[in-house]
Amino acid sequence: MIGTLFKTGYVYIMSNQYRTTFYIGVTSNLEGRVWEHINNEGSEFVKKYKLFDLVYYEYFERIMDAIAREKQLKNWHKDWKINLIKTENPEMVDLKEQLGL
Repeated sequence: MIGTLFKTGYVYIMSNQYRTTFYIGVTSNLEGRVWEHINNEGSEFVKKYKLFDLVYYEYFERIMDAIAREKQLKNWHKDWKINLIKTENPEMVDLKEQLGL
């Protein structure tokens, strides 16, 4: 538990090419986790719905805050999630290049 107190974290949203389905996750290593998803080493949900585009992410100084935010976002309606994504990424483009992926 002590180690997690000092870990940073990210909440991220993956989508398919049509932006019809979304996956919300949390990680301490955004680049590594997105790489896992796009190489079919991520969740079964991501594989099943081909959610290989990173459309949104938030950085947190504490992983516990990222986990709390993930839980909050998972309870949101789809339209709310889309509006959130569009505040930072109006065209909902794939952001993987920003991570060098």
